[in-house]
Amino acid sequence: MPSLFGGLMPKVVASAPGKVTLFGEHAIVYGYPAIVTSIDRRVYVTSEPRNDNTVKIMALDLRVPGIIVTYKDNEVVVGTDYGQSLSAVAYLNKAVEIVSEYLNVRKGVNLIVRSEMPVGAGLGTSASVSVATIVAYAKSMGYDLSPDEVASLGWRVEKEVQGIASPMDTSIATYGGILKIQATSTGKYVREKLNTETELPIVIGYVERTATTKEMVKMVKKLKERYPDLVDGIMKEIGTVTLEAEKALLKRDLEKVGELMNINHGLLDSLGVSNYRLNEIVYVARAAGALGSKLTGAGGGGAVIALAPNTQERVEVAMKLHSTMTLKTRVGVGGVAVKELEKAP
Repeated sequence: MPSLFGGLMPKVVASAPGKVTLFGEHAIVYGYPAIVTSIDRRVYVTSEPRNDNTVKIMALDLRVPGIIVTYKDNEVVVGTDYGQSLSAVAYLNKAVEIVSEYLNVRKGVNLIVRSEMPVGAGLGTSASVSVATIVAYAKSMGYDLSPDEVASLGWRVEKEVQGIASPMDTSIATYGGILKIQATSTGKYVREKLNTETELPIVIGYVERTATTKEMVKMVKKLKERYPDLVDGIMKEIGTVTLEAEKALLKRDLEKVGELMNINHGLLDSLGVSNYRLNEIVYVARAAGALGSKLTGAGGGGAVIALAPNTQERVEVAMKLHSTMTLKTRVGVGGVAVKELEKAP
């Protein structure tokens, strides 16, 4: 992580992609594999130098209108009481704190955040925010972090904010592409890039979340504590589905990929992480011609993905009737990127 600019501080912008979990959400926390892909919707973090040691965060497009958070002397100062909405910028606050600690330096900057995705949609917005903030803030202070450093620090942000988290979202935000991620017997996570040229015509439908990722992860953990053998069995089956899906993706067998998406959704529903609105979108998409559909992310509302080769337009129209918003997306895009806009004294 060499210093790049000596005494000069740059104005920079970093961006990181969102993601959809194709297979394995929740089970990855308990040692089973997951397959995740980046999507062509991004979070942008611009870092502007200041003349003091204050870090001011302006979250402009995180579905939290007008929040301005000031981070000074290890405290977060908010001018207005936004209650639960403040959780949307918890990842920004923690990212600044962890980068400052890791580099043992803090300089004043304005961090301006713009997102092409809603917070809490199951599209990895929090990880994209964390990763882009880490890269933008570090580089604006004169440090170029390696991808492995970024992914590791991003995972730490997610764990400290959520209490428990896998490195899946922060890995895909950092590296991009399509990844299989799994914990080893020693508790470390390994990443494997899936070199598949399979086109995945995905439609995403979104409804408002009724619970945060942290709350959903805790809910599944409590369910596992009450019914350990039963929930362990469900997690194991999700892991099996994920491995079968890897084979199908590499063979470009989209019909099988769709069938496995349907099975994965049923298993997630049995954990209680789906709800009526998500299930409605899932089944409407299938009726409109999708090969498969499932919730993606932690659940409790959020996003549904539908695999719709040759029927993307029809499936999107059907999903739109039951969704707050829909979008067609391109998958497997590049990971975090940063560029210097200008230098300032």
